[in-house]
Amino acid sequence: MAFITHVGTAVPENAIDQNAAASVVARTPGLKAERAAALHALFEHTHVRQRRSVVPLELVGERRSLTDGMALYRRHALELALRAAQRCLEQAGVAPAAIDLVVTSSCTGVLLPSLAALLVEPLGLRKDVRRLPLTELGCAGGAGALAQAHAHVRAFPGTRVLVIAVELPSLTFQTADPSPGNLVASALFGDGAAAVLVQSDVAPGLEIVATHTGLLPASLADMGFDLRDSGLHVVLSKNVPSIIAANTPGVVTEFLARHGLSRADLGFFVLHPGGRRVLESLESGLGIDRERTQVSWDVLHDYGNQSSASVLFVLRETLGRGVPAGYGLLAAFGPGITVELLLLRGRPC
Repeated sequence: MAFITHVGTAVPENAIDQNAAASVVARTPGLKAERAAALHALFEHTHVRQRRSVVPLELVGERRSLTDGMALYRRHALELALRAAQRCLEQAGVAPAAIDLVVTSSCTGVLLPSLAALLVEPLGLRKDVRRLPLTELGCAGGAGALAQAHAHVRAFPGTRVLVIAVELPSLTFQTADPSPGNLVASALFGDGAAAVLVQSDVAPGLEIVATHTGLLPASLADMGFDLRDSGLHVVLSKNVPSIIAANTPGVVTEFLARHGLSRADLGFFVLHPGGRRVLESLESGLGIDRERTQVSWDVLHDYGNQSSASVLFVLRETLGRGVPAGYGLLAAFGPGITVELLLLRGRPC
């Protein structure tokens, strides 16, 4: 069995207020006056109150070379990942040398050597720790990393896996890009890191019962990044919420049926807070009342969408409010559109 027992998180010091951010984005070159005037309404409608950024607001979207952008990413991603991992292991009382596999997830920058390799010495991991970097799963990466941890622990009983997701979307905002996708992303995304301990020892926490990865039909062009000379340019179609709403209920029903369950058997939900419309679509499609998705809304409100780290922040808040009993569903969505599902079972004691 694989158990999620502890989650540690870290965010940058710079808090970005939505109204201030809207004023900055309204100055995007090439943005028509009527669209600039509507930006404050867009930012307010997201349900996001504030986000965190590794650079001050006045430097978000600063034109920089790919070289400079990746240097900033390396410095801040390593710092946040280290803090989140240390907090997770300290809470668990587990020595870094006891970790057998590190699975890292990030889509907002590229590191070679990988983030996991760069963490070995400062975190105190063994030199022979296995490393699995996931770089192209987008917002689904945190859930995908948990699925890989589940597979490893089941294949190698007695091992411990550390999952680390770190994202710095503030470094990807393009001030010269007035496209709808870039503007929506500028209103939603924030920086942060999360680390999760997955182990086979039975302990209070959430058992990962089963996992599922799938592609939703006709959605490859609706979400992702374009890598250009000026950096990463977000691809975010207005169709994303409707695609998720139309296809997710069937995927979830089939996934649960394979394990002798139905949606009525689910007592709690750990949903990626991809945005207001995404959460509302999931509530409607899956027949979930707001009370059971409130944790996701709280994370969206306080941190924005932190891409692959977001669902792990929701996981931390879920465990922090007391380990829920019964079955639950963790769900995240990324480019593809990829859906990552985890069937969880609470083990309060």
